[in-house]
Amino acid sequence: MAIVLSMPGIDGLSEAVGVLREWQYDGAPMQLHPGDLGWFWRSGAEATAAAVRTWSRDGRILAVGLLDGPGLLRLTIAPDALRDEELARKLVDDVTEPERGVLPQGRANIEAPTGALLHDLLFEGGWNADEPWTPLRRDLTEPVNDPGVRIQPIGPEQAHVFAAVQRAAFDGSRFTDERWHAMAAGLPYADARCLVAYDGQGNAVAAVTVWSAGPGKPGLLEPMGVHREHRGHGYGKAISVAAAAALQELGSSSALVCTPSSNVGAVATYTSAGFRQRPEVRDHYRDLWTADACPH
Repeated sequence: MAIVLSMPGIDGLSEAVGVLREWQYDGAPMQLHPGDLGWFWRSGAEATAAAVRTWSRDGRILAVGLLDGPGLLRLTIAPDALRDEELARKLVDDVTEPERGVLPQGRANIEAPTGALLHDLLFEGGWNADEPWTPLRRDLTEPVNDPGVRIQPIGPEQAHVFAAVQRAAFDGSRFTDERWHAMAAGLPYADARCLVAYDGQGNAVAAVTVWSAGPGKPGLLEPMGVHREHRGHGYGKAISVAAAAALQELGSSSALVCTPSSNVGAVATYTSAGFRQRPEVRDHYRDLWTADACPH
């Protein structure tokens, strides 16, 4: 049977999250994680469903994509389908034709696992490599040290604390209490935790959300941030160590995070917290034009 592109709808999100859990394993290339959908869920279930795309053959999902911002498709593929030519060609067709409803006209970016045949076909089609990102991994088979600061798990009553740190850590962030509650109501948050670090004066100074994909599978940090007024004191390292400990308690085999390679401070912070750098990865980008919009 032919490969079918679908929008799963709210009722289909459970299946999409489920296959993403199945596809996580230690040693896998950096890829879309259930936690990525979980963090997107801060915009609500309807918005998350509208941003998800699946590609299936004979009723089995082979690829899952998340439209994570204007013109950005974060895509992952079943481990046994990374070199599936029919799937790769279908993906290329769907992402290069705006009427398919995957990517719009204009500049577009695609993130996909290293080693996928899709990369080869995109290069052949004129797509270019974008700026590098650095994945980092911390093994969780050994005990995790105490982070050295007070760490508080965040529940509904402390959502405003997490939201305030989130806004103070990321320029332009519009994160609110309501968004925390929407995220916490999402399917992936059943295996997630939000943590806040406090300094000696009781100020909330850093925050992180960690996402488990199930026992024995890699967990994800998404996002981690330090309050802009409290940087330079080691709180990024401390909250990252606490994140690793929380994932270990959830049964994760390792902790993963990915940051732009240009953000040397973030790379150094994660490295200081026991994360090891993995080979850089790059998105693909292309300026897509319709016949009418093509420059002359």
